[in-house]
Parts: sequence; structure tokens; C-alpha cells
Amino acid sequence: MKKIVLAAVVSMLSLQVQAAQDPEAVYARACAACHNGQLPMAPKRGDKAAWEPRLAKGMDVLVQNVTNGLNAMPPRGLCMDCSAEDYQAVIELMAE
Repeated sequence: MKKIVLAAVVSMLSLQVQAAQDPEAVYARACAACHNGQLPMAPKRGDKAAWEPRLAKGMDVLVQNVTNGLNAMPPRGLCMDCSAEDYQAVIELMAE
């Protein structure tokens, strides 16, 4: 049941996001280095089990974590020209 609700929330959020940049391009240049499996503590793209507890905290918290940095992730997650909407779109992409 939680997974169904979580999927519905992510789907609804994706309808509201108006990212200025292409999420795939941002992922490729700024996120993939860590989120493709190189760093074990970074949730891997497409790993629904790893993303589920993070998404449960809410998108605002996740965007704030990227903006401020968290653990090994530097502030702004290596995307210095990303907006909050860009971060949200990339998080949604990685969590799919």
C-alpha cells in the first residue's frame, strides 16, 4: 500500500515540476558520477528500495538536502546552475 501511495505522490509531483533544464542532461553531467553506483552511500538511479525512505521524507526535504549538501554530497550536488525545480525533476528521474 505504501508503494502505491508513494508512486501516486511522485506522479503528482512530476506534473507540477517545470524544470528549466533537461533532467537527463543534468543527471548525466552532475549526478551520474555518484548515483550510478560509484558511491555506495548514494542511492542508485532506479533503485526504488533505496529511494523509497528518502521520498517518504518529502520532496522539499530532498531538494533542501541537495541544495545544502548531505553527507558526502556537496552543496548543490555539483549542479551550480540548477534551480529547485531542476533538482526536483532529477530526483524524480533517479527515483523512477
